[in-house]
Amino acid sequence: MLHALYDWVMRLAQHPRARFWLGTVSFAESSVFPIPPDAMLVPMALARPDQAWRLATICTITSVLGGVLGYVIGYYLFEAVAMPVLSAYGHADALARFEDWFQRWGAAVILVKGLTPIPFKIVTIAAGAAKMDFLIFILTAVVTRGARFFLLAWLIRRFGPSVREFIEKRLTLVTTGAAALIVLGFLALRYV
Repeated sequence: MLHALYDWVMRLAQHPRARFWLGTVSFAESSVFPIPPDAMLVPMALARPDQAWRLATICTITSVLGGVLGYVIGYYLFEAVAMPVLSAYGHADALARFEDWFQRWGAAVILVKGLTPIPFKIVTIAAGAAKMDFLIFILTAVVTRGARFFLLAWLIRRFGPSVREFIEKRLTLVTTGAAALIVLGFLALRYV
């Protein structure tokens, strides 16, 4: 099922209205959809490197807007909508951990988790369920999602098609390393 969905998203990247679909997938991924927009962003940016920044902007804006929907789901509709969505993706137990992390670390959770391969919908729903300050949520979502999508755009513009295999196999390592640096920075600020 997930593989068929991924293939469908890849076909959307070739659609004449691909930018619209990129925004739609990016929006939906931040609240309910299982496939990240990277699956469309990479082939679209490779096909048109001159459009890479614009595509990263579309992903960032629509991902944050979709994140607002996820936040609202977590804040107002936790039992009715959030738990069934998270359970369907096998992440119901992760929510309790995220809520605890939000209480302890606040904005750092979004900054770190928005870069890693952990589905962003879990972060947005958990932020709403934990009643995180909405302005901080928005600001950190813009930073972390923008960093992720603009990193992809930069890699594609800088290295072209040869970077595709690197992105597919090692982007998780790069973004996890960036997340680790953010955590170290927060720890340094906290204990200095």
